[in-house]
Amino acid sequence: MKVLGINAIFHDPAAALVVDGRTVAAAEEERFSRRKHGKRPVPFSAWELPELAAAWCLAAAGLRPEDLDAVAYSFDPALCVDLGPLGVDDLSDALRVDYARRAPQFLAAALPGLDPRQVRFVPHHVAHAASAGLCAGGDGAVLVLDGRGETASHLAGVYRGGELTTLAAQRLPHSLGLLYEDLTRHLGFLHSSDEYKVMALASYGRPRFLPELCEFVHATGDGGFRVEPIDWAALVKRRAADGEMTDDHADLAASVQTRLEAVLLELAHWLFDASGGPAVLTMAGGVALNCVANARVAAEGPFSRVWVQPAAGDAGTALGAALHVASTAGVVEPMRGADLGRVWSDDELEAELRRAALPYTRPPDIAAEAADVLARGGIVAWYQGRSEYGPRALGHRSLLAHPGEREMTARLNDVKGREQFRPIAPMVRAERFADIFDGVYPSPYMLFVHHVRPEWTARIPAVVHVDGTARVQTVHPEDEPLVARLLAEFEARTGLPVVVNTSLNTAGRPMVDTPREAMELFGSAPVELLALGPFAVHRAAAFGVSR
Repeated sequence: MKVLGINAIFHDPAAALVVDGRTVAAAEEERFSRRKHGKRPVPFSAWELPELAAAWCLAAAGLRPEDLDAVAYSFDPALCVDLGPLGVDDLSDALRVDYARRAPQFLAAALPGLDPRQVRFVPHHVAHAASAGLCAGGDGAVLVLDGRGETASHLAGVYRGGELTTLAAQRLPHSLGLLYEDLTRHLGFLHSSDEYKVMALASYGRPRFLPELCEFVHATGDGGFRVEPIDWAALVKRRAADGEMTDDHADLAASVQTRLEAVLLELAHWLFDASGGPAVLTMAGGVALNCVANARVAAEGPFSRVWVQPAAGDAGTALGAALHVASTAGVVEPMRGADLGRVWSDDELEAELRRAALPYTRPPDIAAEAADVLARGGIVAWYQGRSEYGPRALGHRSLLAHPGEREMTARLNDVKGREQFRPIAPMVRAERFADIFDGVYPSPYMLFVHHVRPEWTARIPAVVHVDGTARVQTVHPEDEPLVARLLAEFEARTGLPVVVNTSLNTAGRPMVDTPREAMELFGSAPVELLALGPFAVHRAAAFGVSR
C-alpha cells in the first residue's frame, strides 16, 4: 500500500510517504520554499499545501500521483463544530474548516493525476498519536499535547498491537499548547514559532508566580486539565519584540514552565494507571518539543521509557496520518531515524562545487579533516547524507564547534544571529554518555535535557546551560557511523568525546537543505570549513581569510 501523508491545516506543512508499511521519505515544505515554518497558522493560509515536499516524496520513490492508494490528510473537518460556544475566539475558523473540506480537490489540482476520492481525513490528534505510537513500535501509552486540533488540544491513549484506544481527550478552549503560545506572544516573541526561546529563558528565572498559575492551570484527575484565562499584564508588563528582557519576564517564563511540567506529570501518572501500566510512553504534539518537560516526565513519571517523535510538531502529523492509514492494511515498521529528507550523491555535490568555482579538496577522511578544524577552535558547516525531518539538526545539517571554549556559545549565537541567552547543544559518543551526563539514554533526537556531571562542567562549558543542563544527542556508531567517527577523531585530538551541534542555518531561516544553500551560508558566515559530503572547502583557501 502506497500512502502519501499531508499536513497543511495549521502550520509546518509537510509530506511523508509510506510504502508497504515502511517510511520512505518525509520532508517539511519550509526546506523547499525557504519560508520558516512554511506559513503562518492563520485560517487564510489553510489552503496552502506542501506541494514541493509532496512532489519530492513521490519523485524520491519513483511514483506518480496516480500510483497512490491513499492520501492521508491530518485533519478531519467532519469533527469540527462552532468553536464560539467552546470559548475559542477565532472568528475565521469556519474558513479553515471549509478549506479542509475542499482539500481533496486542492490536492488533485496540486498533484495532477490524483483521484480526489483517494484522500482520507485523519483526525489531527490521531495523526499525532500515530507519529509517536506507531513509530515507536505500536505498543505502549501515547500522550499528545498541542495548541489545538479539530475540537481538542490533547489525546491520551494506548496502542496495543498497532491499534489505538483513546482514553481521554481535553476539549477546547483548555489548551496547554495555547497557554505557552500566549506566553510566547506576551514576552515579545513570535507565537507558533519561538516557544523554544521561552523554554530557554525560563532557566534564568525563578517561578515566583507559581501560586497564581496553580489557580489557573491544573489537572482535573480524569485525564484532562483546565487552563483558565490569564491576565498576563497583571503579572508582568508585556514586552515589545525589541524591548528589554527583564528578570520579571524570566520569572514569568520559569513559572509557566514549572506549572506545565507539573501538569504533564499528573497527566502521565493518570495515563499509566488508565492504560494498565505499560512500560513505554510515547509523546507527540508541539508541547512534546519541550525537552525540559520531557526530561522531567521521564525522570519522575511512572514509565520505564519515554520516546518522543523527533518531528513532534504539526509536521509530524504528515507521517502519522500516512502510518495510520497504512496500518489498516497491515503492520507498519518503526521509525529507524529522522534522516528522511533529500540527499545528493558525491558526483552531484562535486558538480555544485565546480559550478560555484570554490576551491575544494577530497581528503582521505572528511571526519578527520573536520576534527582538525574543530580542535583548533574553528566552526564547521557539516552537510552529510539525507536531511533531517523535524526541527532538530542531528548531524546531517549541522554547525559544529569546540565545546571546551567558554566563549563559543556567544560566538555561535553571533554567527547565527540569535539571542545570547539561548544555549547550544552537545552531541556525544554513546559509549561515553554516562561518564559525562545523567538522564534519558539513549537520546538520539535531542528531545530531553540532561544534567552535566560536576567534574565535566568546566571541561565543556560551551554546552552547559545556566541551570547546569545540556540537551544531548547520543551518537551510536551503528546508526551514524560518520558522525561517530568524527567524535572519535575529535576526542583523540582533545580528550573530549563531545562536540557542539547546532542547526545549519541563521536566525529566522529554515535549516539548510541543498548544497547551494550550504555554500551560501558558508560564504556569508564566519565558518572555517564546509564539509560537503566527502569534500572540504576551507575558508582561507576560498576567500583568503580565516578567523
